[in-house]
Parts: sequence; structure tokens; C-alpha cells
Amino acid sequence: MSILQLKPSILVETPLGTGQAIFIIDYGMHQNTCWVVALQKDGVIKHFDCNDVILSTNYTYGMNLRKNHFPVKESSPPSE
Repeated sequence: MSILQLKPSILVETPLGTGQAIFIIDYGMHQNTCWVVALQKDGVIKHFDCNDVILSTNYTYGMNLRKNHFPVKESSPPSE
């Protein structure tokens, strides 16, 4: 088992709402990772299976834009 503290924390979406992922617990190759998240609405700390956590939209880095129905530009290779 290993525990990774996320510095800085990562803004994520969970079944219980938006929160800050602060730790990831890896129990080994036969189990999914566990994400420890502080929920934004009330600060409650909850554990989530990795299948229940997605990265929140980040407009600066262009991450997860499809979640908010924004068209995603596909990058094309530079022309020579």
C-alpha cells in the first residue's frame, strides 16, 4: 500500500459534488485506487473509487472541456 499526498490538491467531480482531491491511496494491483476528497459544499472528507472521480474542467489548460459542452479543438501537426 502507498499513499500519495497531492500538492497542490486537484479539483475533481465526484458523485457527491465538486471537491479537492488531497490524497490517493494505492492498495496494489488487484484493487482500484482510492481518492480522498474534501467536498467543496461542506468540507466533509470522503473516499472514492477511482472510477467515481473525474477531473474538473480547467479552462487554462483546456482539460475536460467536453463536460461543459464546449467544442474541443483538435490540434493539427505543424505544416512544413
